[in-house]
Amino acid sequence: MTDLMQRLDTLATASDAPDNLTRLFLSPAHKHAIGLVAGWMQQAGLRTEIDAIGNLVGRSANPSGGRILLLGSHIDTVRNAGKYDGNFGVLAAIAALSQAGPLPYGVEIIAFGDEEGVRFPQTLSGSRAVAGRFAAAALEGCDAKGVSMAAALQEFGCNPADIQAIARDPATIAAYVELHIEQGPVLENQNLPVGIVTAINGASRYAATVTGRAGHAGTVPMAMRRDALTAAAEMVVAVEATGRAAPDLVATVGTLSVQPGAPNSVPGQVSFSIDIRAPSDDTRIDAATAISAAFERIAASRQVDLDIIQTHDAPATPCALALREQLATAIAAQGIAPFHLPSGAGHDAMAIAALCPVGMLFVRCKAGISHTPEESITAADASTAVAVLAEFLRRFQPALSI
Repeated sequence: MTDLMQRLDTLATASDAPDNLTRLFLSPAHKHAIGLVAGWMQQAGLRTEIDAIGNLVGRSANPSGGRILLLGSHIDTVRNAGKYDGNFGVLAAIAALSQAGPLPYGVEIIAFGDEEGVRFPQTLSGSRAVAGRFAAAALEGCDAKGVSMAAALQEFGCNPADIQAIARDPATIAAYVELHIEQGPVLENQNLPVGIVTAINGASRYAATVTGRAGHAGTVPMAMRRDALTAAAEMVVAVEATGRAAPDLVATVGTLSVQPGAPNSVPGQVSFSIDIRAPSDDTRIDAATAISAAFERIAASRQVDLDIIQTHDAPATPCALALREQLATAIAAQGIAPFHLPSGAGHDAMAIAALCPVGMLFVRCKAGISHTPEESITAADASTAVAVLAEFLRRFQPALSI
């Protein structure tokens, strides 16, 4: 896999920042990356085009004229990113297609342009457009410099008026399969190079505000305090306890703001975030209900006011059983025990699931670290992942993808 790892290194040089990998949607670095990836697609015998939303698409021949298989991932990044998130899935798909040899069905490899959602308010723009779920209102969203997505697309050489036309007809698509680094430590803990994704977790996010009564830290007796921070601290522990209560459920408080925020003041108000994720929507919803009930008990006990607003809700995306079984067969053919796990992070597959059945293959990443330059995979694991995907392609039957 020397060529693949070298290509990943080369692709990482396409950056908007001089000292780290930052490649934003529709930026000069994005255009540079498209040029690099398009060249590698063409070397693999694919016909390439940039569609109206800025995705790079590489198409193979379709001898049967029947339904085609979609492969891919994204080539935009977060700021100060690692080189494998998204990029690996695109370049590994090209390598696997070359390794698989001639196929009796057509394949499209898509390098989506906007999975991370760093530049504009919406995320998954490229995959939403392919799935026919792109909202035209997103074109008016602006970046930090006040540039709208519509204007950025035009500057990039795309015509926003043509976005709706790139939506695929579900009758022509068999399935979508995405290869991605795990972005978590489970495979490393299992000492396995690859794993099969069962579902992409659904996610609920909330903004909570606890209001007590601010006062002087030296003069307000302990028994008379309505300390917003101690109440919030108890709530944070309740979130953690709920997250530990069910398999594959995670619950996180990631931000916390204390007012007035002085060492000699009793905190009067605390705001914090709550993020709940699970591969089962019932599990996620039950967890949210349990957390809300715990918060109400704590607020009443500590005589503070509580306000909770839901800021995000995304249902879980199950991966198709038939695709999971075919991936398991391909993994077993490499002498590896198939292992199944959920994805805690979001992916383009979430949007494409509105179009067709989806499947995902994870490759082990060091310590589960991602979205940072420390992101790392081995050449051996990359080779295994490509071999698994190539074997899947050889065995894939479009009629059995659901």
